[in-house]
Amino acid sequence: MMGTFTDALKNFFGLRKAVSTELFDDLCDLLVEGDFGANNAYKITEKLRETCRKEKITESDAARSRLAVLLEEMLTADSAQDHASVEDFPDNTLAIILLLGVNGVGKTSTAAKLGARYAARKPILAAADTFRAAAVEQLKIHGERLGLRVVAHQRGGNPAAVIYDAIDASGGKGIIIADTAGRMHTKLALVEELKKIDRVVESKSAGANYLKWLALDATTGRNALVQAETFKEAVAVNGVILTKCDSSAKGGAVFSLAADVKLPVLFLCNGEKYENIAPFDAKKYAEEFVGIR
Repeated sequence: MMGTFTDALKNFFGLRKAVSTELFDDLCDLLVEGDFGANNAYKITEKLRETCRKEKITESDAARSRLAVLLEEMLTADSAQDHASVEDFPDNTLAIILLLGVNGVGKTSTAAKLGARYAARKPILAAADTFRAAAVEQLKIHGERLGLRVVAHQRGGNPAAVIYDAIDASGGKGIIIADTAGRMHTKLALVEELKKIDRVVESKSAGANYLKWLALDATTGRNALVQAETFKEAVAVNGVILTKCDSSAKGGAVFSLAADVKLPVLFLCNGEKYENIAPFDAKKYAEEFVGIR
């Protein structure tokens, strides 16, 4: 997961043996640097300060452990991490996963990773990003490598028509993973495109489990938060997949996603291989963020 920032946070507590006023003030500043956001950084450090006072915590290591617990609570508060799991859907039902997000976040590779994850159920990959150069070809290559069917039209075609054909091909059961275009620069364009797809899903498969998952680049920090707010306001996003969760990702934006946008993080992706996707674990993430794991 995170590397450089987690090391900085680990060193921060390592260099301070005792809990002090300066520790909380400096911790707040450090969390802001880690894409936590000023408001949430202040709230969590004040909560930690009060917790240490009530529980008579005087050592920094104990404070760090308590911080991890508070961060986990932050991630799971208000059912922020409640979401439907594809694994829970019966085999005889249809699940349609629509991958959303701006260009460059890794939607196509994420679609392939999800395809690999659900490979036992022979998902269909739908190339509904009909605008980006090579997007259809890239998904076809992934499908060939994974042995999965890819439904595609010519470049510049109607994305909703691709979804329509994918539903036809599914026979009303299984999983459809649809890659979508990220070129919609206004909420109006985004809404109109999604409305077309929504109408297709409702008319072709009214009983389907219809999921809209937003791919966000973890290295973009607070910008990812702005994207999440925009997409959630525009369409009914169900959850987030964080891509590029490598050492350059500071990691703090995840907490704002839960606290401010109220969107569950579903998966973390941290590499180019198909297996480089893992379900989000709030406890593990919080502990890794503060450098305990």
